[in-house]
Amino acid sequence: MRLKIEAIDGQLLDTQNDYKQIAELHRERKRLNDSVVSLESLVSRHKMLKELIDIIDGEDAGIDDDIKKDWLSDFKDFFDKLEKFKITTLFTGSDDESSAFVDINAGAGGTEACDWVSMLARMYSKWATENNFITSIVSSQNGEVAGYRSITLEIKGGFAFGWLKFESGVHRLVRISPFDSKSKRHTSFAGVKIYADNDKNTDITILAKDIKIDTFRSSGAGGQSVQKTNSAVRITHLSTNIVVQCQNERSQIQNKEFAMKMLKAKLYDLETSKKSADKHTAFTEESENEWGSQIRSYILQPYQLVKDYRSNFESSNTTGILDGNITELLIKNLEVL
Repeated sequence: MRLKIEAIDGQLLDTQNDYKQIAELHRERKRLNDSVVSLESLVSRHKMLKELIDIIDGEDAGIDDDIKKDWLSDFKDFFDKLEKFKITTLFTGSDDESSAFVDINAGAGGTEACDWVSMLARMYSKWATENNFITSIVSSQNGEVAGYRSITLEIKGGFAFGWLKFESGVHRLVRISPFDSKSKRHTSFAGVKIYADNDKNTDITILAKDIKIDTFRSSGAGGQSVQKTNSAVRITHLSTNIVVQCQNERSQIQNKEFAMKMLKAKLYDLETSKKSADKHTAFTEESENEWGSQIRSYILQPYQLVKDYRSNFESSNTTGILDGNITELLIKNLEVL
């Protein structure tokens, strides 16, 4: 890592680099330097604990029980920090440090699919809250009976995108439908798209002639904080047909600004996906939310199983995963994909 930092320092001395490249180099240098500092701290801590082990081996009978408890606590803290450091080494993408937007759209399955969207939104929201991220609903379109036809979440915090980037794809649910009076088993689908919310998006220029802006009345949960006037904003990017909308801000101006931010994030994602040869990150909006295209299945009946078809992660704890306990699954995908 030190050699990489030295190489970056050399590149920063090259005045021919443009400001965008310089900013990217500084960002990468900081990431590497933070890793070096963390690693040096762990090495120092490991040396100290090794000395403690030698003391324990030589003088076990004469050591007070309270001191032993303190040392055990030190060992646990060290291994916890070591595990966290190992996870940070998995975040190698240039956008991994960013916050994230999460789009979830209902696919085949009717009302079941809309309810499935709400279940996935809850899963990601609970995981984010448990891991100290800030989550908010940016926009949503309610289903006719239950759930959402579509919903967009903003998950703010360092490395939110890095954690969630491999969640993009089609998610399949199999269960006894609570909306079926005959209690038949149903299969439904929802498409998830994760894209980075970072300052790189500000480099994208969007001209007035490139977009169509519509306003409409906010809907969905929100109580008094959601305005009843036509404050919600929908922006369509004409050449790509990308559509974004925002309804969570208090004014039309704020919603428009936030929608433009989301549009830039999507255009940036489209640009980087075109450049990437990685089949895992180049997920497209055109992926069909139906059988055969799923990245993961959540089977609740006749048995319980969550299976990711890319990393081969499996768990029978479907309740826990749908309650947001997905960290193990996310780490497995980061290790494999």
